[in-house]
Amino acid sequence: MVKHNTMSEIDLGFAEECEPKWLTNANFPSKIGGKPAWLHLGELPATESLRCKKCGKPKSFLCQVYSPFEDDHNFHRTIFVFVCRTESCYVANDNSQCVTALRSQLPLRNSFYSEIPPEDGVAVPEVLPPKSKLCATCGCLGTLQCSRCRKINYCGLEHQRLHWKYHKIVCSADNTGCDSKLAADEIVREIVFPEWEICMNADDESEDDAEEDTNKTEVNEEEQLKELDKLISSGKAGQFQSLPESELEKYTSGCEEVDDKDFRKFRKECSKAPRQVIRYMRKGTPLWIASKDKIQVFLDNIPACDICGSPREYEFQIMPQMLNHLQDSNLDWGVLAIYTCPKSCPLPDGKGYTEEIVIKQDIVVENDKSS
Repeated sequence: MVKHNTMSEIDLGFAEECEPKWLTNANFPSKIGGKPAWLHLGELPATESLRCKKCGKPKSFLCQVYSPFEDDHNFHRTIFVFVCRTESCYVANDNSQCVTALRSQLPLRNSFYSEIPPEDGVAVPEVLPPKSKLCATCGCLGTLQCSRCRKINYCGLEHQRLHWKYHKIVCSADNTGCDSKLAADEIVREIVFPEWEICMNADDESEDDAEEDTNKTEVNEEEQLKELDKLISSGKAGQFQSLPESELEKYTSGCEEVDDKDFRKFRKECSKAPRQVIRYMRKGTPLWIASKDKIQVFLDNIPACDICGSPREYEFQIMPQMLNHLQDSNLDWGVLAIYTCPKSCPLPDGKGYTEEIVIKQDIVVENDKSS
């Protein structure tokens, strides 16, 4: 279980392979992809709250970061992030309507999880919502039910139609053979990203760890940083993949157009730990990938907390390196900065999740018409 507390230093998150049994909600994971490991199980987010405001399609679960505070009502606390996968919905540099961040928290004594920690080396099985069903395709709230077997639930018609390609083979009125946990890989992949654990380390620790890596790993990370540098400079960070050197040459143009002090600082910090996918520093400042000029209007107008009225503050950012783990060329961002209630105030009765604020910053070169 990864548990990182309030710290003044920067924590860096790295994507690591992990057995699925360790990524269930009862183990309080930080992770990329798969299905959400929901924290509060009494009131799950409504289906409509996780639809893209532009295309209307359901968003996909991107990642979650387990980040408890040192107070009674935040003994367990997780931020969940969802993204639209429709390329045409994205606009460069905005307070993104295509990305949703949700906050959830629980006290030590709660209705869902034991207050007694598990034994070392023992993974705790998933705890299911006592009153709600989950979508068999994406793992979000499933309010629709298969009319034939009445055993499988869905968040909406889109995921029901997609899952039916598999489910029709095993579905039966007497419920034999139906299993909500089963789905064809090619179907799920359209909705669910590959699953990775996010391992958090302090910034200085990550540098020490990097020195202990094998020569092969160091070479790979150096090559990946060069790829990221070139692709960011061309305005296509989302294409950060393991490309051959011959293919990378076409991305070298335009570097001088983003060679500002913010970009140089971004590259310098990334060079210390090229694989970082999360930078966490509550009450800190984001590591911007370029000048803030094009997003300043959003930064100046971050709304206060809907519940307590406190001005939201920066908590963590999602790095472009995460794109390399998602296997989806439709997605592209420079930085996703998450701003949350600094008090992580208690949620009203009957509410398990509340929306926080995401600001998306991108690299945009002069010949990029998307701006």
